[in-house]
Amino acid sequence: MYASSKTHQTYTDWDDAHTDHTSTRLRPAPAGLAESEDDWRGRLHHETPGGPLLAHNTMVEAVTSGGPLHLMHTTTALDAIRASGRLYVSSGCLVAALYCAPLIPEPPGLRPHNLGSYLLETKRHTRTLVLEVTPHTRAPAKGIDYLRLGRVHLRTYQRHQGFLTEAENTRLRRTVMARIRAAAPFLDLLLANATGKRTPAVPFTDRLAATVPHFPFLGYLYFEVLSEYLMLHSTARETKRYAEAGELNNRLYKRLAHHAVEGMDQLFDLSRFHPGHDRLTKLIGAIEPALAAGAAAYTRDRLSHLFAAIALEPSQDVGAFIFQAADFERLTAFAPSLLGQAVFREMRIFDRYPQLYLAFEQAKALEAWDYWNHEAISTPFNGFLPKGEIGINPAHPYATHRTWVAETCERGLLHPVEELEVTPVPRLAELHMTAMRRDGKGRAAGHVRPAVPAPGPTAHRHPKGT
Repeated sequence: MYASSKTHQTYTDWDDAHTDHTSTRLRPAPAGLAESEDDWRGRLHHETPGGPLLAHNTMVEAVTSGGPLHLMHTTTALDAIRASGRLYVSSGCLVAALYCAPLIPEPPGLRPHNLGSYLLETKRHTRTLVLEVTPHTRAPAKGIDYLRLGRVHLRTYQRHQGFLTEAENTRLRRTVMARIRAAAPFLDLLLANATGKRTPAVPFTDRLAATVPHFPFLGYLYFEVLSEYLMLHSTARETKRYAEAGELNNRLYKRLAHHAVEGMDQLFDLSRFHPGHDRLTKLIGAIEPALAAGAAAYTRDRLSHLFAAIALEPSQDVGAFIFQAADFERLTAFAPSLLGQAVFREMRIFDRYPQLYLAFEQAKALEAWDYWNHEAISTPFNGFLPKGEIGINPAHPYATHRTWVAETCERGLLHPVEELEVTPVPRLAELHMTAMRRDGKGRAAGHVRPAVPAPGPTAHRHPKGT
């Protein structure tokens, strides 16, 4: 049984936020969708060149084997880690895990997954740790999907809003609703597309690009859909080489992000990702020319389906719900996941967010660790796509850990050179210690505060720049 201190709904929220590409389990979905989750699973798994890697890849096979896993973690805080004997975790796409990439033991040394090799190339100012995690039990192939955490975000806000002043709470709700009302015409268009009423791809992509600055969650959804498109449809020689090793090609979406948004290497903030149609076509064409022509139509179809499936409660009918007529209470009842994503991202730009961070994010972390322990997950991974983003659950009661400082040889292999007496601990690091903080006030990625738009035509203007 799930821990008695947690409600059934809490468990369900976390279970729905995990994806298992090896399973046939289907999540409940609202009525009226033109395509089901099973339809999309068939298309992605069986009708794309990279589809077989969704269920069968080296990372998932290692996670489910029950044997020791070798992971790499880059850090700028080696001296502090050595002195404290502790490894703290941070929030982000893995919620409350120590962010790592897989290592594959080979006779000459530990070979990094292509995500790891990318990190080694681009984070030369960091030191690398090798961690050996022995779970002592088999784990399911469930990976966390941060796009589906909206109900968790909303519930956390509802339970802990006492940390906000009355003025902050009022401003939060007012601003969230202003953003949703400004984006509502396009959000309703997404629902219409999800029912099969297709908008031409060019105006759809331009309206998506124009709406992201008003409703930042769409930037995250947009980017992940394009990452999926690139990683599963690529037939480049580089992609084939990684596929032979059982890996999806991370270089593709890294190039997309860094070419689309200036400074993305300094602040990986997907609320700034909003290329219009012409810009999108050029971006994809520069990465893999053969995929440029199909990118916009894929974005329209896939993003519309995912948005409707994620945003609305399963009790709703996609064809009957209208965002333009919704208030905060109605969204709480009928679109809690979407509302939660909006509340979460608005709170991140509060001036007091550095003080509020642990109060809200540690609460989610406790639930995540509880769920992972119940499911015997010692190494949670990003499950929207098994890219290689994997972490360490610091609260797993049975897993054991060893940690070394590592050096990289001329062949790109890692070699442990110094074992450390450190252990992961179930506590989030302070925000200023994480890679999410960048500005002088310690606010997280997404801290750029655009003017709150007025409802109406502003939601349809094409943005400048990306």
